[in-house]
Amino acid sequence: MSETKGLTRQQMADRVARAFQDGWIVNLGVGIPTMCSNTDIGDRDITYHSENGVIGYGPAAPAGQEDLNLVNAGGQNVTLRPGAAVVHHADSFGVIRGGHIDATVMGAYQVSMTGDFANWKLKGQKGGGIGGAMDLAACARRVFIILEHVTRTGASRLVEACDLPVTARGVVTLVATNYGLFEPTGTGFLLREIAPGFSVEEIRAVTGGTLTVADGLREIDTTG
Repeated sequence: MSETKGLTRQQMADRVARAFQDGWIVNLGVGIPTMCSNTDIGDRDITYHSENGVIGYGPAAPAGQEDLNLVNAGGQNVTLRPGAAVVHHADSFGVIRGGHIDATVMGAYQVSMTGDFANWKLKGQKGGGIGGAMDLAACARRVFIILEHVTRTGASRLVEACDLPVTARGVVTLVATNYGLFEPTGTGFLLREIAPGFSVEEIRAVTGGTLTVADGLREIDTTG
C-alpha cells in the first residue's frame, strides 16, 4: 500500500474520468465533478456538457487566460476544445431530456446501497438547490457520483437508506469517494477499488449498509 492515505478531490475525479468511454457525451455537475475535465483522457474523444450551455469544453483556464463569459456548471472559467459550442440554456436541457447524455457525474449528500441518491436538500433547509439533477438522473444513461466518504461529523455518506430528500431512486451505477470506488448492488456496496492507505476493515467501519469486496481488489492508481 502507498504511504499516502486516501484520494484528493482531483484524484477522485481522475478515477471517474478514466471510466468514460470514447465518444461519450458527459455532463459534469457542480463541485468535484467539474474536475473531471482536467483529467488527461489520452486519445479518447469525450464531449463535456454543462447545463448552462457550454458543450465540448476542456480543462480549467490557466491563470491570466480566463474568458469571464466562459464557465462550467460550477462557475469556474474553462477552455473550449475544437468543435465546441455555446448554446441556449433550453437547448442544453434538450440534449439532456433527449437522452443524449451517456453519463452524468454529480455530487451528493448521500448514496444508498439500492442506488438512490440525495443531493438537493439538507435536513431543516428551507427550499433547496434542485438545478438539473432530477432531469439528469431521469434521462442520462449512467449516473456517477463523487463525494467525500464521511461528513464533517464522521457520519457515512454511503448509507443503507437515504434519510434526506431523494433526488432519484435506483439510478446510481458508480460511486467514487476519497476511500475507494464503489458500486451499489441493491443489497449493499461492492468495493471495486480501494484508496491508498486504507484497509477494508477501516472502510467497512465507516460505510452504512453491507460492504462486500470485489474479487481481485486493487488499489486505485494515483500516478496517471
